[in-house]
Amino acid sequence: MPAQRLSVVVTRRLPEPVETRMKELFDVELRDPDTRMTRDDLVAAMRRADVLVPCITDQIDAALIAQAGDRLKLIANYGAGVDHIDVATARQRGILVSNTPGVTTEDTADMTMALIMAVTRRIPEGLAVMQAGEWQGWAPTAFMGVRLGGKRLGILGMGRIGQAVARRARAFGLQVHYHNRKRLRPEVEADLDATWWESLDQMVSRIDILSINCPHTPSTYHLMNARRLKLMKSTAVIVNTSRGEVIDENALTRGLRAGELGGAGLDVFEHGHEVNPRLRELPNVVLLPHMGSSTLEGRIEMGEKVIINIKTFADGHRPPDQVVPGML
Repeated sequence: MPAQRLSVVVTRRLPEPVETRMKELFDVELRDPDTRMTRDDLVAAMRRADVLVPCITDQIDAALIAQAGDRLKLIANYGAGVDHIDVATARQRGILVSNTPGVTTEDTADMTMALIMAVTRRIPEGLAVMQAGEWQGWAPTAFMGVRLGGKRLGILGMGRIGQAVARRARAFGLQVHYHNRKRLRPEVEADLDATWWESLDQMVSRIDILSINCPHTPSTYHLMNARRLKLMKSTAVIVNTSRGEVIDENALTRGLRAGELGGAGLDVFEHGHEVNPRLRELPNVVLLPHMGSSTLEGRIEMGEKVIINIKTFADGHRPPDQVVPGML
């Protein structure tokens, strides 16, 4: 007799090819309509499933895991970041956690450059004028931005995405500087033509553009706090496509409103989808709805990784992308 298929609960709608393949392989429960599960919904799902497939909008904390049934054995996260999952508590309960690393690298790096261009060249301001039908024709001093070539780009976090941003930045003539927990190998540093700064304070005080590309961990929470933001040039631009918690959003808002920073491009926010309303009022700020990795190809590849992790687990092996506490 064929082995019983795993019961899998997916918390949000996924691309159609991913859902179709899941239905072929597992006893899967898909989410319809595409709304966030309530906390009670998540508890119920964790009690009836062998595998839970959550995403970043689901807070899987210790209290929630404590209410999971004995049946749940794998949390196969749809996404690379797992700061919304208490991995250590899950491990203590005998529940494995997997993620989807490396899939969104190029897409997120593309969006980082798009935000840099949007802020420094004032693209949203020009777009707003055109859409409102208010353009009066070309003028020598209208919508003047700044040239990227020759400017210093500081990358905070030189992992996969940071390095992908560095490669793109070189093509625009930017000088690449970076701060990372560990310095890159000499050959990688040479290939990227990147300058390492041991001191984050010293780097941020000298650059023209700062790109946030590090994960959210206890050590990176508010890494860009009020004090460090004040070290930056008054013309400097800060772009974040990583995690909103890395920046003290209130301090950033105050600095922008006071003219202490040149602009910001944000795809992520400190409090999830709750955006500081004062940021929306500023013409030198570009806000996006966490769409840095949102490409059809990327979303399908993420789903394929989730499926591989579940299928490998079902076959009695360790998921290839298992997350181990302390290794994040």
